[in-house]
Amino acid sequence: MADLTPKAIVDELDKYIVGQRAAKKALAIAMCNRERRRKLPEEMRREVLPKNVLMVGPTGVGKTEIARRLASMIKAPFLKVEATKFTEVGYVGRDVESIIHDLMEVSSSKLYQEEMEEIESKAEGLATERLIGYLCQQLGDRKGERAAEKGQQAVGSGANLPEGTRRRTGRGGQRSLSRRSVIRLLRNHQLEEHLIEIEVGSDVEFGDGIGGPRLELDVDDDGLVDEFYRNLRSQNVQRKRRVPVREARRILTRDEANKLLDFDELVDRAVTNVEENAVVFIDEIDKLCGPKVDIGRDISGEGVQRDLLPLLEGTTVMTRYGPVKTDHILFLAAGTFSQNKPSDLIPELQGRFPLEVEFNSLKQEDLERILVEPRNSLTKQYQALLATEGVDLVFTEDGVREIARLALLMNERAENIGARRLFTVMERLLENLNFTASERRGEKVVVDADYVGRELDGLIKDENLSRYIL
Repeated sequence: MADLTPKAIVDELDKYIVGQRAAKKALAIAMCNRERRRKLPEEMRREVLPKNVLMVGPTGVGKTEIARRLASMIKAPFLKVEATKFTEVGYVGRDVESIIHDLMEVSSSKLYQEEMEEIESKAEGLATERLIGYLCQQLGDRKGERAAEKGQQAVGSGANLPEGTRRRTGRGGQRSLSRRSVIRLLRNHQLEEHLIEIEVGSDVEFGDGIGGPRLELDVDDDGLVDEFYRNLRSQNVQRKRRVPVREARRILTRDEANKLLDFDELVDRAVTNVEENAVVFIDEIDKLCGPKVDIGRDISGEGVQRDLLPLLEGTTVMTRYGPVKTDHILFLAAGTFSQNKPSDLIPELQGRFPLEVEFNSLKQEDLERILVEPRNSLTKQYQALLATEGVDLVFTEDGVREIARLALLMNERAENIGARRLFTVMERLLENLNFTASERRGEKVVVDADYVGRELDGLIKDENLSRYIL
């Protein structure tokens, strides 16, 4: 982040998001001001607070993508939440403090994965040494010897061992394989299904952490959050497991890696990363501006707005990793405000978002650029996908123009979902080609205006009809 200037940030965002120059500039300045704050004296640094941003504009114009790309660019913990999922504290549902709990899970799991990747090779070496030790010890057991002799296994019985494998005699006349023989068998993957008993750190689930029960998250499909927290709480608990060698290798590698990590230091870094660098994107904040409730409390509207105030102003939230301060977390909020306006938010919440940027609706020219200019544009994605089948897909200028025209027309006649409409059009356009791609290896397919017209002839008619079909 220290090397990024506002202009450099905008230039990088331009590689993925078309247009919205004013919004990009405002967000780039907000991010750079955080880095400038770090260079101030301690006394002044405490006084400079982040300038939260309220993004206003129709759906599908790049609000979420800009926020996500911005956080990814500076490698900051990023969390996207829907404002409509929260209720006022004390009522059934999620309260807004769960945002910080989720943010800590994102930060800790991210750091944990990075550290695991750095020490993976060293951990694999240590795990192999342990695996060899277990095998040398257990292959000499009399019980294992008898089982091997009866079942004609690859180990324990001289008849089925590779030629030249040496055996040695231990106490009581027990026979076992030499270390060199075990290493050779492991390298040749001849022991992969052999069962051995290993001792590893326990993976027993502990009870509630400091911050309460574990929240359901969609941020970590690989289970890194759970594993990080288990190892933090149970580093000294050991238990025995009986597993095949192939599974033991993986378990021992992860166990050795966990021993190499300093979990207390990781937690401190995760907390600091959240407090100093985190970005929270609150979508659909306009949905909190519902009609005034005459009877009872508005627990999903004004109640949530008031609960957000302490987080935005700066407070301390207790999580299972310890206290986390929100003073310098950057909050980005977004909404279409099609049925209301930002001034319908409670005045206190408006004051917590001093910067307001407007996103422009997309024109046909914007849709044309979105199709071809970004590094991850849809045309480039489909060209790469079909290239795996040996199909050379080419988009002409008039073909791109026709795709953009139809997408804009569908947005005008049906719901305006912005650039997301291009997904619908492109999928229908290339449906037949995708279906027969394996039979068209070596062909060159040119997508021009005529091709688009033939493939999408009934798309607008079908789109209008679908509005009346339940």
